[in-house]
Amino acid sequence: MTKALAYVIVSLHLSFEEVNQVRIDRVAFAAEMARRDINQKRLAELSGVSRVTITAVKSGKSCNEATAHKLAQVLGPNIIKEEV
Repeated sequence: MTKALAYVIVSLHLSFEEVNQVRIDRVAFAAEMARRDINQKRLAELSGVSRVTITAVKSGKSCNEATAHKLAQVLGPNIIKEEV
């Protein structure tokens, strides 16, 4: 392994550790989607978040702060439960 490749691998590893994770309130998330009559495809279009990520968040997976912020811009800040 070259020195440059080793540096890239270490840099990527460190940047993954520095990302703060946020948990979305599943009930509030689903309620806001229903209240606004938005399906997952439309939420993906409006927020710029992939449908795969939206499905994961809706099922209880945590997401990074940037994703939580994009979703909250569309559905409102009450969907954010806590920082993990």
